[in-house]
Amino acid sequence: MRLDFLPFDLRLKHRWAISSGPQSGHDQSRTAVVLVRLSDGPAVGWGEAPASARYQVCTSQKCLPPKTKTATATFTIDAAAKPPVIAIPADYVSGTVAAAAAPTSTSTSPGAPGQPRTESFGWFLLTAFGFGLAAIFTPCVFPMIPITVSYFMNRKDGLAQAIVFCLGIIVLFTGLGLLAKAVAGPFGVVQLGSSPWVNGFITIVFVIFGLSLLGAFELTLPSGLLTKMDAAGRRGGYAGTLIMGLTFSLTSFACVGPIVGPLLVASVQGEGLQPILGMLCFATGLAAPFFFLALFPSYLQRLPKRGMWMARVKVVLGFIIIAAAIKYLSNIDQVLQWGFLTRERFLAAWIVLFAMAGLYLLGFLRLEGISPEDHLGVGRALLGALFLIFALSLVPGLWGARLGEIDAYVPVAAQTGLGGSTAAEGMPWLKDKYREALAQARQEGKLVLVDFTGYACTNCKWMKANMFTRPEIAILAKNFVAVELYTDGTDEASKFNQEMEEKRFKTVAIPFYVILDSDEKVLATFPGLTRNPKEFEAFLKTVTIATKT
Repeated sequence: MRLDFLPFDLRLKHRWAISSGPQSGHDQSRTAVVLVRLSDGPAVGWGEAPASARYQVCTSQKCLPPKTKTATATFTIDAAAKPPVIAIPADYVSGTVAAAAAPTSTSTSPGAPGQPRTESFGWFLLTAFGFGLAAIFTPCVFPMIPITVSYFMNRKDGLAQAIVFCLGIIVLFTGLGLLAKAVAGPFGVVQLGSSPWVNGFITIVFVIFGLSLLGAFELTLPSGLLTKMDAAGRRGGYAGTLIMGLTFSLTSFACVGPIVGPLLVASVQGEGLQPILGMLCFATGLAAPFFFLALFPSYLQRLPKRGMWMARVKVVLGFIIIAAAIKYLSNIDQVLQWGFLTRERFLAAWIVLFAMAGLYLLGFLRLEGISPEDHLGVGRALLGALFLIFALSLVPGLWGARLGEIDAYVPVAAQTGLGGSTAAEGMPWLKDKYREALAQARQEGKLVLVDFTGYACTNCKWMKANMFTRPEIAILAKNFVAVELYTDGTDEASKFNQEMEEKRFKTVAIPFYVILDSDEKVLATFPGLTRNPKEFEAFLKTVTIATKT
């Protein structure tokens, strides 16, 4: 006889595949067919047959833990009944399910390192390396290049000495990343960038660095420490050269520190080995010229000569560092929800600072490196114009205009709607109202789109300002009840949201998107930032289509 256990209806609203073998799979709704063989001479009358099915949901990257579904079928045994004709389903062959092509899903399992995170991680490492190369042209680093390379050229093992010197640079800065990883821990490293204490410390340090670069005072390490390290480095041997590299890294920190700071904070907002690898790439970029010039010493003569341009780089960098300090001050304001450093005030400060940098380069603002008799070259004029153009491009943001990539670093405009919702970029989001979102979805017959986000999360702001405002995404998003759950605040709601994300999805990374039904069943997840609208559109569209079917 044949028993169809209808409770085994494995319905997949998220188009993930359920595999019953290495080459088999199901999509959407399937009914498990169970063949039952009765023993000889069964008792006539009422009977019961329990059964269980074990299944697993997988993507191309990871699988969720296996689940078991149980059911019981009741039947009546009649010895006089004729054997029924059993209709074998078309996709049921020899006890196995025929192979079905499972569609590729953009959804990923909770905490899986999806493609968006891979792309952004690659760009992060490339940016870190670029910052290291840019740091070469600071006043603390550039003058040391010819002196150091000349020292290597006068030694028989000059190339080997240069490699060891570069290792000293790499060891120090990579050690900073390792320290940040060790102090913060596996989950705390994600939240370190949102801490008001950390952001407050960075703000103070950046203000000090910025004022020093502008010429208010000079920052130097204790002379006794530098003397001892320099003496140790001149003793010769590879150990001495390694100490020279460490000493150089410390002496250059007055100029390199403002570049390392934002990079280190950006890295600790990631996961895994990102802080260590970020510092490794930065240090490699900083050390690369020393190795390259030791390998090809003839290029040493082609380096630009020292001059007033170095003082100008220092001053311009000072304006940029002060602007960065305002960014970290904004993080404190948003996390603590003071509401003082609004979008308008933030942009006003940035407009003034970047305009001052442009006016300085054009000779209208007299600071160190600019004198009345200086000739205004084409390069300096164009660079000054670029700073003024950037400053003016921020002006429309004072009236709520979108700023593209810059929106990731600027506070969101305060537009609060009814019921605690935020009409950010024209899309209604319920803020920290998880239960209310479920109730609304149940009432309206919709799914729930949960955005685990943060006040100080630049990637979260970018997605909201540049992804959800795209027409194709906005149309799909209307099919959901959208709720944003902040995880980096100091209030009870943020603590609850973070605990829920960690317990249910084994991650505290943000942004993290989850689609649920009104009964809190997880249908799909999407981790991290993506700049590919087709990818995020497919994430929303496949769930919507599968639900309708």
